[in-house]
Amino acid sequence: MYFENREQAGQVLAAELLAKYRYDDCVVVALSDGGVIVGEQIARSLHCLITMLLVEEIEVPGESVSYGGVSQSGNFTYNGMFSAGEVEEYNSEYHNYFEQQKQYAFEKINRLLGDGGIINNDMLRDHVVILVADGFDTGSSLDVAVEFLKPIRIKRLVVATPISTVQAVDKMHILADEIHILDVKENFMGIDHYYNQNTIPSHEETIAKINQIVLNWH
Repeated sequence: MYFENREQAGQVLAAELLAKYRYDDCVVVALSDGGVIVGEQIARSLHCLITMLLVEEIEVPGESVSYGGVSQSGNFTYNGMFSAGEVEEYNSEYHNYFEQQKQYAFEKINRLLGDGGIINNDMLRDHVVILVADGFDTGSSLDVAVEFLKPIRIKRLVVATPISTVQAVDKMHILADEIHILDVKENFMGIDHYYNQNTIPSHEETIAKINQIVLNWH
């Protein structure tokens, strides 16, 4: 399945979610800049808040595989697809590199957040949290998001995305209460491949927009 753009894909997901969640207290939490575009359509349909969880992924050197990610809380979460043995092996070989990258990632998040941040526990508590991405490859960002949400009492965790790999879907079935996916690919070609238009605002522009939405909501 191919989509004209992320707005169109988000509208399809919004139609799926509307009947069930139109009267619930929901919050859309986007996991990427492209996810914000998809998530805006859902938030608009449900008349709910949209915010963004900043996640910086760290890759294994030379392998283009996510080792894990750092969230805006500063916590690092391993890619859940790795076994304990694989984590130990990577740690042994790249320990100094990973520690340096974690520090860089957290510093980058702090620069982007500025004063106050764009998400806090009170926004999410006792709400249906709808995690939205414009696509999931390994699903590493999902691991980070679930870890971030652990100390927060939420009503339900829903994952919504237009496109996903089989690997990421397997992870969603374990971590989420409910999933909405428009297409699952065995041979994943990269997220941008499935959108005819790939115009996405810069990371800084996206965060500024989210900050404004949160301020206006309050």
